[in-house]
Amino acid sequence: MHTFTVALLLVVGQAAPQIDPAAIGWNASGRGGAVAAGHENAVAAGIRVLKDGGNAADAAAATLFALAVTDYGSFAIGGEVPLLIYDATRSEVKVLSGLGRAPLDPNAVDWFYANGIPSKGSMKAAPVPGAVDLCFTLLRLYGTKPYAEVVAPTLELLDAGGQKWYPDLAVTLRKLVQTERDTAGTRNEKLLAARDRFYRGDVADELEAWYIESGAFLRKRDLEAHKTLVEDPVTVSYRGYTVYKCGPWTQGPVLCQTLRLLESFDLKTAGHLSADHIHTSTEALKLAFADRDTYFGDPLFVDVPLPALLSDEYTRMRRSLIDMQSASQEQRPGDAWNLKPLRKMETDAGGPSDIPIQDTTTCVVADRWGNVVAATPSCNLVGNKPGPSGVTQGNRVRCLNTAPGHPNRVEPGKRPRITLTPTLVTRAGKPVLAVSVAGGDLQDQTTLNVLLNHIEFGMLPKEAVTAPRFSTDHHENSFDPNPDRQAALIELGSLQLSSEIPEEVRAELAGRGHGITTTPKPIAHPVMVFIDPESGTLYAAGDPAAKRHAAAID
Repeated sequence: MHTFTVALLLVVGQAAPQIDPAAIGWNASGRGGAVAAGHENAVAAGIRVLKDGGNAADAAAATLFALAVTDYGSFAIGGEVPLLIYDATRSEVKVLSGLGRAPLDPNAVDWFYANGIPSKGSMKAAPVPGAVDLCFTLLRLYGTKPYAEVVAPTLELLDAGGQKWYPDLAVTLRKLVQTERDTAGTRNEKLLAARDRFYRGDVADELEAWYIESGAFLRKRDLEAHKTLVEDPVTVSYRGYTVYKCGPWTQGPVLCQTLRLLESFDLKTAGHLSADHIHTSTEALKLAFADRDTYFGDPLFVDVPLPALLSDEYTRMRRSLIDMQSASQEQRPGDAWNLKPLRKMETDAGGPSDIPIQDTTTCVVADRWGNVVAATPSCNLVGNKPGPSGVTQGNRVRCLNTAPGHPNRVEPGKRPRITLTPTLVTRAGKPVLAVSVAGGDLQDQTTLNVLLNHIEFGMLPKEAVTAPRFSTDHHENSFDPNPDRQAALIELGSLQLSSEIPEEVRAELAGRGHGITTTPKPIAHPVMVFIDPESGTLYAAGDPAAKRHAAAID
């Protein structure tokens, strides 16, 4: 694998080394650390912190702050970031829920039930901004660097000019730098004080004034109540690997269920991108998505039957529904509460939707000490503009709905069930893979593609993220808050294939009943890091067709 050498530019009067983004490509290898993300300037920010002695948590925070500028539109500082981290000192994986909640005001929730959750862009659908607290929590619990060093590359990007809101955001971020510098005490106390200025101090006052002016339902008390939760991941075993996902406040357990369903199929013998490989994977995804759409929601508010959904007995029953000769044309959730393979559902799909979906971006980081981070930052802006503080917020409340009794119905202070779904994988207790994908409901589907490319077919990241892919719209649109959840179904029986997949495979899949479409464009936007357990070499890559970038330190 070709290694891109990251040039080190010494800047007079600046302690931290700068990195030349022109030296960053889409795949790289090395043993000193690696970053794969969206824009090359964000990758450069993470590599710069690694070169300056920071660990994966420090570098991930630096990359995330930079992505809020370089990948604006797909992410923003007022957005959300679910994150998985492997902590080498404890040999454990934890989830950081950097996701903001629905407004606490019951009157706001009453308004949603009376008027509907805005689906096409509105500050009324804005959740609490979660990304800033996520980064500070990551630094406090796992990092080593001060906030000032981590945010320095982002401030340089803002100071270089570009959008009208750059100076406003630079002022806001520098307020936090000032608070960190002026606060007496430990590193942790300094970080907490800087964080609190955003969520409890004058920045929060500015945000509240903007919320009132823009018609948003959020208030300062929503900001004050916000906290990044640290949770245990959802895990499954597959072919000797342990796969870690965030909980059912994301779509992450879809991947876990799909892998469980695929365990008994010999995909390797079937052959990469054979009709059997694509058909079996797609039918397993359909079953997992049906359960997602029926059961997933914020587990702090609803009882999600994850133990049953991932159990041996339920998996065997659901697996029996996969017909190798016929593509399912129905939404078929199981009855997880009573351990039955099917739950009666109406299955008339609503059809393609005109609801706009603004994309997400990506971030995976590994360091030389064995720490690994996978994060999926997003904001779902859909027309929302920055406020006076330079902060832009998205529309993630529209990922909730107003269906009575639904596990993902909107309630005060509830987390939306989001599509954002980073992935970590270990083998023999050590991290071997980190994956992040941008692309809404496609995220776990493309994650399945690239994971199988590695686990079943032996591909390194540069091959795994560029191989042709497949996906289905046989599920609900996660961005459609329609209380009629059948109307939120997109296209039952559909199967999208990369145009490089041979015609004979397409014809065989069509013969099994799949509704085939093809695309020359990338199906979602993956990045991936593989840690070779034999050599310790880090292999990082991001799909260049999806404008992903990667770099590594020798």
